[in-house]
Amino acid sequence: MGTANELLTITRRQTGVCECPPDSNSCRYNTWYYGREVSGKAYPWCMVFVQWCFDQAHVPLPARTASCGTLMNAAKQFGTWVTRDFQPCDVVIYDFSGKKRTTEHCGIVEQVIPGYGVQAIEGNTSEAGSQSNGGMVCRKNRPSKYIIGAVRPQLEQEEKEDIMTGKEIYDALQDYLKTQSVPKDTQKEVDEALELDITDGKNLMQLPNRYQILLMIKRAMEK
Repeated sequence: MGTANELLTITRRQTGVCECPPDSNSCRYNTWYYGREVSGKAYPWCMVFVQWCFDQAHVPLPARTASCGTLMNAAKQFGTWVTRDFQPCDVVIYDFSGKKRTTEHCGIVEQVIPGYGVQAIEGNTSEAGSQSNGGMVCRKNRPSKYIIGAVRPQLEQEEKEDIMTGKEIYDALQDYLKTQSVPKDTQKEVDEALELDITDGKNLMQLPNRYQILLMIKRAMEK
């Protein structure tokens, strides 16, 4: 099972891929799905594009299908259909009439746009022409009014890096320095500093604060 980062990385790399020749529906995603080269109006590929990306990332979907409606119904059956609070990697399904009845097109959410909708990467769309049969993989901003709902995929959890806070780093360094001793070749200078009362000789291997350094410099200059 793949992670969200793996799925989105694969999906983003497809941006700009076009069917060839134009208006043919002949593309790598359809060839993969049908196991042969196909072309013609019978082979729209927005959902096939989604299926390909999820397959490459080893992320399961509730149905292997070229139909937006079939995937939506399968998601409802398996309890993975959501209609709000969309997230990256959700498979959003659109009705561009705004009536939210016809499963017209789909895409993979890249990010949520608060107060607006989603940014998604979609197959078989276009930058300015047909949005549901444009022949290209594009990044699109879609308002919520067009979104019927989304399929919420099951993803592998990302491994979290064990990042230390600044205080944890400081404390760990202090603990380490407690195990260290003053280098022998500096002992003479240390003894002289003690005699001149520049330092009290306590915690010599601990990290000093800047004000402590300033005080020691001032004391040394006054001697």
